[in-house]
Amino acid sequence: MVSSTVPPWRWQILAGAADLDPVPPALTEAEAQDWCNFVLWRPSALPEGCDTAVGTLRREAPPGRVDAVGRTPWSDANPAGYRTEISGGGRRLRLKQFLYDWAFPAADHPCLWGSETRPFGIGEGRVAWLGTDYLGHPAGSARLARTTVELSVLEGEFSDDEIVALFAALRPAVPEAVPRVLGTPFAELSYWARHPADMVSVPTGVFSFHRRGREHEGDWVPSADVTAFLTRQGVPVSVGGFRAESAAAFGDGRAVRELDVVYLSASGDEVRLTAQRTGGGRLEFPPQRDKHPASDELRDLDGRPVHLGYLSTEFGACDAWWQHPDGYDLRLLGSAGAGLGREAFIGLVAELDAGLRLAGRAEVLG
Repeated sequence: MVSSTVPPWRWQILAGAADLDPVPPALTEAEAQDWCNFVLWRPSALPEGCDTAVGTLRREAPPGRVDAVGRTPWSDANPAGYRTEISGGGRRLRLKQFLYDWAFPAADHPCLWGSETRPFGIGEGRVAWLGTDYLGHPAGSARLARTTVELSVLEGEFSDDEIVALFAALRPAVPEAVPRVLGTPFAELSYWARHPADMVSVPTGVFSFHRRGREHEGDWVPSADVTAFLTRQGVPVSVGGFRAESAAAFGDGRAVRELDVVYLSASGDEVRLTAQRTGGGRLEFPPQRDKHPASDELRDLDGRPVHLGYLSTEFGACDAWWQHPDGYDLRLLGSAGAGLGREAFIGLVAELDAGLRLAGRAEVLG
């Protein structure tokens, strides 16, 4: 969804991996924003007795392994990220901000995967999730204007109320960056859409779906061509308050073919459609639950079953799988939000299904 009123977001990128900082430099959020492909958030209020040190920036660079503090050991990718520690009175927590762009963010809070989670509304339709992270620390997560903000308690104890209040107190470090980032298509922001980086096999939702393989598989459609491309495929360009702004064909170079469509709302909520010819991709029916606490149920869509998974009836995040009579398998994933609960999401599925015209048109799926 390219905005006609603001210019697209453009940020600074290092020329090569060899130019990466050996140690992430200390910069304020406002100073770091020009180096980030996502909206940076700063806390406007802190837990009692705490003050915040200046955060540190990991700059973006093309793929390549280097000996640098803070770089991930499981990939040669070098995306941007920002880390802030908040401490005082013997307590300490960490905030980490980045664009989760190598897959759909699992259940909207990947760092809490596998733990029981609790949603809290933090205003403007946004949701913060609390649970336990992969290191066993009390933790939280939220997606704000598409930015993944992860919190981990490193020392001492913070109450749920304090953590939720901290998420609610986050404000854009550079307010004018928000409409520009949201007006820039995912395919232009995503590190993995722009670079031939290794695919990362990670969970993506309530039901199991993984893309494995070392080579970058996504063939992303140029942003200016997305509307015409989807129209040719027979896929709706808009659904509810969401409009398609990026699309890609995924495959293994042989038989597997999948189409992904990224839909975005004006506030940065996201739903993502995956479509394949029946049996022609990695969507397997009936879907199997992945390893995360959630609810699931069967719903009816014009006599066809919809496998629906969700974490919260009020907030989502939802995961729906169903089959279209034209001979296609479909999956819709949603981010969490006050307007993206179970019933609202099923409404999106029904509207999307009614708008599909795939028969004889979805040539990208073979």
